[in-house]
Amino acid sequence: MAEPSGAQPTPEQQALDPEPQHEGLIEPTTDISDEGYDGNSDDDGSDRSSMTSLSSTILQGVTENGRTYAAYGQEEYGMPSDELEMDRLDMAHAKYYMLLDKRRFLAPIDENPHKILDLGTGTGIWCIDIADQYPSADVLGIDIAPIQPSWVPPNCHFEIDDLSQQWPHPPSTFDLIFARDLLFSIRDWPRLVSQAYAALKPGGWLEFESIYGVLGCDDDSLPGDAAFRQYDTLIREAAVKNGTPLEAPGEYARWMREAGFEGVEQRVYKIPSNPWARDKRLKMVGMFEMENFLRGIEGMSFRLFEKGLGWSGMETKVFLASVKKDVRNLRYHMYYPFYVVYGRKPLGK
Repeated sequence: MAEPSGAQPTPEQQALDPEPQHEGLIEPTTDISDEGYDGNSDDDGSDRSSMTSLSSTILQGVTENGRTYAAYGQEEYGMPSDELEMDRLDMAHAKYYMLLDKRRFLAPIDENPHKILDLGTGTGIWCIDIADQYPSADVLGIDIAPIQPSWVPPNCHFEIDDLSQQWPHPPSTFDLIFARDLLFSIRDWPRLVSQAYAALKPGGWLEFESIYGVLGCDDDSLPGDAAFRQYDTLIREAAVKNGTPLEAPGEYARWMREAGFEGVEQRVYKIPSNPWARDKRLKMVGMFEMENFLRGIEGMSFRLFEKGLGWSGMETKVFLASVKKDVRNLRYHMYYPFYVVYGRKPLGK
């Protein structure tokens, strides 16, 4: 299968301010006795609220290949919104906290913010943590799927909305607007950045965090014909056909500057795809990422492969079995870059 058209610069070429501890190579561990997880265990999860004011169609979603997808919004979102996906999202939240050295975001906001907005909040777990961290702030999370809990801090609340439509928020409302891993969901990033610029107070910050969907392997330990490499090519091709290319995070900084943001900073991390790294923190990040991938790969792939590549659910499932085998192999030192980009709306604007 051919690569998507257009040569893409490497994450290192695009990075303006990479984290020092991630410059160069990640040293792999010599202990590969742990064969990894089987990816079949499921947590029993936790109770989730049903927003009874919404129609039953929105609440129930749309079922495809045994997974449930959001039924609200004009544009199709490629990821599920069911219990399995909610568990995966909460686990990813813990992974990113570890990756960023126990920080939920990097933008240098004021100590006592008043209003914070989370775009594509998912389970709402980021909003809940931020509401606890900043009791002075009213924290709002918006998403197209009503999967957030009902028991939350008093300064935290959620709304169902479609980010691709006109935002209902007045200009100059928020001190911080945050978005993480809006993969397979945004088809017009410059418009989203412009909407965020308008909704921010002068001096307010916008921060985007996301996986940059181009698989990396610095030591060529992953064979050229490996199923994981094939998957990386196929999922990017399907994402392009979906209108949501996985290389978009590499353009975040440019789009922010073009919208008028100042002090734009970009940092690029590496997320090992399994616990192959020697560094203890990165090994733990890799452990989370492996489980995250094993739990999420089918939900991420079924809809995109069917609609973008014309694959049946069974064809996808059979192929993904080989990909999962590569994900568990500690001899394969692959990773995905993770972009963190933030900028400030100028004072007086």
